[in-house]
Amino acid sequence: MQILLAVIYGAAIGAIAHYTMPARDTRGVALMPLVGAVAGGAIWTILTWAGLSTDNAWLWIAGFVVPTVAAYGGLALITAARHAHDAHERERLAIA
Repeated sequence: MQILLAVIYGAAIGAIAHYTMPARDTRGVALMPLVGAVAGGAIWTILTWAGLSTDNAWLWIAGFVVPTVAAYGGLALITAARHAHDAHERERLAIA
């Protein structure tokens, strides 16, 4: 059941990332919470399958760090890709 903590934290940090980073209008509101939740659940699952228990601090640290890095890193990549795509489309359609 502790995996829910990682998933909820990931979703929360993804929502915080969405609202604290610029260019909010270029992405959907549910994208970053989903990325954070998936990253949190995935790292928790991987580490528990690798043999770490809830007594191990590395499981908890990774459960907090990985969703944060995934949300903010993914947000930077997605925003940059969206701006580049929009600029390319404006150029292709000859829109000033």
